[in-house]
Amino acid sequence: MTGPVSEPISVFLADDDLGLRKAYRKLFERTPGFRFAGEAADGAEAARLVGALKPAVALLDVQMPGTDGLEAARRILTATSTRVVMLTTFDLDEYVHQALTIGASGFLLKNASPAEVLHAVRTVHAGNAMLAPEVTARLLNRFTPRRPDERHAFAGHVLSERELQVIRLVARGHSNQQIADELFLSLETVRTYLRRMFAKLGVNDRTHLAVLAYEAGLLHDPR
Repeated sequence: MTGPVSEPISVFLADDDLGLRKAYRKLFERTPGFRFAGEAADGAEAARLVGALKPAVALLDVQMPGTDGLEAARRILTATSTRVVMLTTFDLDEYVHQALTIGASGFLLKNASPAEVLHAVRTVHAGNAMLAPEVTARLLNRFTPRRPDERHAFAGHVLSERELQVIRLVARGHSNQQIADELFLSLETVRTYLRRMFAKLGVNDRTHLAVLAYEAGLLHDPR
């Protein structure tokens, strides 16, 4: 007796590069477990089509003619339950920061391999953030530190040393299991810490937590 067959992950793509759209369409159409839901060449059309098609995951280029990917992401995240992954290059790190703070689930470099693209979509579809360790550290290190007189999401909250340790490891791209191993905690304890911090700080996922922690100046280990 066979178990229930899971629904394929529906994926939408918005990018003004026709060649990239063709490559991604072919990837998702030919890979079992995925369904290519549609595509657009600009942000306005992407937001409209995602609202109508309701794919599970939308991949959005940051820079597109007319309405850009950031505005499209805002509209999509406000009106739908579709999870958003931004497509970018290192030259656009500042835009990625904006995308993460408005609720995008992560980002992919445009030169990502097919395996990396599929992994990213599976990851965000499962409800997790896409934190690529080799990219995240570079990305966070480029942001201008918040001025002391500016309030941030952590203002008014007291975090324990253990919570700070967990946050720092999340920001470095560690998985829950890697955090558990490094801090000698059970996996469920790590998950409990994250759930509590999400609720306490009003964040949606690990990526958002990492970005806000950086802005609050919490990512450097005390000396």
